[in-house]
Amino acid sequence: MQTKEQWSSKIGFILSAAGSAIGVGAIWKLPYVTGISGGGAFFLLFILFSLFMGFPLLLAEFVIGRSTQKEAISAYRSLAPNTNWHWIGKLGVFTCFLLLSFYSVIGGWIVIYITKGLFGGIITEGADYGSVFNITIGNPLLVIIAQFVFLAITVLVVAKGIQNGIEKVNKVLMPALFGLFIVLIIRSLTLDNAMEGVKFFLAPDFSNITSESILFAMGQAFFSLSVGVSVMVTYSSYLSKKENLIQPAISIVSMNLLIALLAGLAIFPAVFSLGLEPAEGPGLLFVVLPAVFDQIVFGEVFLIGFLALFLFATLTSAFSMLEIIVAAIVKGKTEKRTKYAFIIGALIFIVGIPSALSYSIFADILIFSKSLFDSADYLVSNILMPLGVLLISIFISHKIEKSTLREELLQHSRLGATAFNIWFFIMKFIIPLVIVVVFLDATGILDKIIAVF
Repeated sequence: MQTKEQWSSKIGFILSAAGSAIGVGAIWKLPYVTGISGGGAFFLLFILFSLFMGFPLLLAEFVIGRSTQKEAISAYRSLAPNTNWHWIGKLGVFTCFLLLSFYSVIGGWIVIYITKGLFGGIITEGADYGSVFNITIGNPLLVIIAQFVFLAITVLVVAKGIQNGIEKVNKVLMPALFGLFIVLIIRSLTLDNAMEGVKFFLAPDFSNITSESILFAMGQAFFSLSVGVSVMVTYSSYLSKKENLIQPAISIVSMNLLIALLAGLAIFPAVFSLGLEPAEGPGLLFVVLPAVFDQIVFGEVFLIGFLALFLFATLTSAFSMLEIIVAAIVKGKTEKRTKYAFIIGALIFIVGIPSALSYSIFADILIFSKSLFDSADYLVSNILMPLGVLLISIFISHKIEKSTLREELLQHSRLGATAFNIWFFIMKFIIPLVIVVVFLDATGILDKIIAVF
């Protein structure tokens, strides 16, 4: 049975999928992970993982979703009936649930900053923006209320469905985000000592790269493109059979890399110019942005505008995470969408409370030296997503007929057998090998294996 809802246009699908991919991954997370992981060398690894693993995986999820026209769990069950492969979809749903639980905390931080900005409470002469951020996220009641507001907005949009909710909002928000980024970059690059930040971001220095940095770069590529959690399986299930899959995938990866580049060029020149620490951590963006806009005439106005667009970009990713969970439950029965969107949103809010309180009441609770917030982030980005990617690569290359894959992938495309064979080789051999090696290296097991030989 075909899903009742579909994207109204290819551009709507591309912008919505790109919105899912871009969001917090490229704008919030990439700059601070780059800052703590070696700068330019990490960014180069991120690009390589995005192109040679993220892009093929995006196509794989598109093939699974568009060919079945079903949400994640049903799609795997349809392609491999009477097997346990549908657990890939369930893993994706669980990962999105956990991801949105701490992702909504960041969305709440943005809500707080926008509210403060509207009342002139962010940019002040001589302010220590690092302290401002720490005080803000250290207020337990405030962060929980803000997290609730962010999730409420997410639920209301997803409840409206694909065309009237997700697609309509993304068509406006994504182009606006690009425009304001350009303004921020121009100002950031004209600050004193800005080129030191550009050098840090774009000039690779592999002396700072560790096995954990490589794992982080791979996890960041998957996080930024929303692959490994079957979000794109669900999104592509709403895509018409008449559309080709390769062009949207190229557009999404290109837009994601462009936003990542713009985010780095906006943040790191300012970090070095203002004497801030690039390894600041999750609060980097919230410390740098006010400091940069502090240098601009009508800076508070520009800051509010950027934060609003940052909120919208964050919401577009949140839409996709909630959508995969809702779609897995309603299974195309649109009359159930609103009810379950609210129920799931409430559950995510409850699960996210410990992450929201990681910098206040639960600050002393650590898991392997990581806060509850950082532990949830690490579990999703560096364990669950790569695991999902590994399983998808095995599924696509071993459980679906090669002729079926070729027909689905190349449909309405000018690419031929050679391009398909390269993609299939990467999915079958390269991606599983890379993931296993990186995992073994990051956990120290690889060194023990090498020592034996």
